[in-house]
Amino acid sequence: MNELEIIRHSRIPGLTVFFDTVDYRTPHFHPEWELIWLLDNPLTVSGGGRTFRAEKGSLLLFQPNEPHEFHKIEENCTFLCLQVSPELLHLENDLVLETILLNPLLGEQNAPIRQTLLDIAQGYLSREQFSALYCVGKACLVFREILSAIPVRAITREERISQEKRNKRLTSLIRFVDENYMHKIRLSDFAEAEGFSMSYLSHFIKGTLNQSFQEYVNSVRVNCACKLISGGEEKLTAVSMASGFSDYRYFSAAFKSQFGMTPEQYKLSLKKPENAVIHHSIHSLEQFYTDEQSKAIIAELRRGDVPGSR
Repeated sequence: MNELEIIRHSRIPGLTVFFDTVDYRTPHFHPEWELIWLLDNPLTVSGGGRTFRAEKGSLLLFQPNEPHEFHKIEENCTFLCLQVSPELLHLENDLVLETILLNPLLGEQNAPIRQTLLDIAQGYLSREQFSALYCVGKACLVFREILSAIPVRAITREERISQEKRNKRLTSLIRFVDENYMHKIRLSDFAEAEGFSMSYLSHFIKGTLNQSFQEYVNSVRVNCACKLISGGEEKLTAVSMASGFSDYRYFSAAFKSQFGMTPEQYKLSLKKPENAVIHHSIHSLEQFYTDEQSKAIIAELRRGDVPGSR
């Protein structure tokens, strides 16, 4: 199991830029800074101990190794993502962000930062001589501008150790659920395996994922069902059982709670985009783009009067 991050196609060491259309992405973390610009539809975002709705045009910033997740609200959401390693930015200290949503704090700086993101993406795709130098320089400048404008503080040694323990425990939780969601699964079993009390782990899961253990298990099960239905499984009762639900009514209610429609409605709504690179697992449903498709999106954004118009 490796759910730190599925994007591993960087052309520049320490820097990656890509477009992504996401339906959902369960809790994950990675060692890079991540700056995201939502291009079309709103997105439910969890991170930093809270869950909120991010609107079209929003800029989101996630610090290294901070667990976060995404879920579409009605339509899937396309965003432009810039991932940069801390080493590339040459930050003197590890930092703790006081916010994820940048729009309220950056004000008039928002538009220039979005344009700089487009410049970086265009340079990244160009493969021209010194394009790596151009992208790295632009990325360092945009992070300097952002980090100078938002509340941040240096992380302490104790906080770093606590963060490492938290992420190790979260990875263990994800692995435990991945290996057992199709069967009867209890928090008490995970507590026994980890050597912690149920009370402690219940508090840990709620504080880290902003949801209960059972809510997280149900989300993985529903994502499994979504994948099976998309893969052509015809019998929804079989989907329910294979996903770990012993009761079809409970399965249908959990599916509707997460996707806003019943399994039957979801099955009828399925459409596969042409020439799409789809990544579909129990942890994500995402569409990635070729170089030519990405360049077309950039050109479209350059022409638009409203940031993110497509």
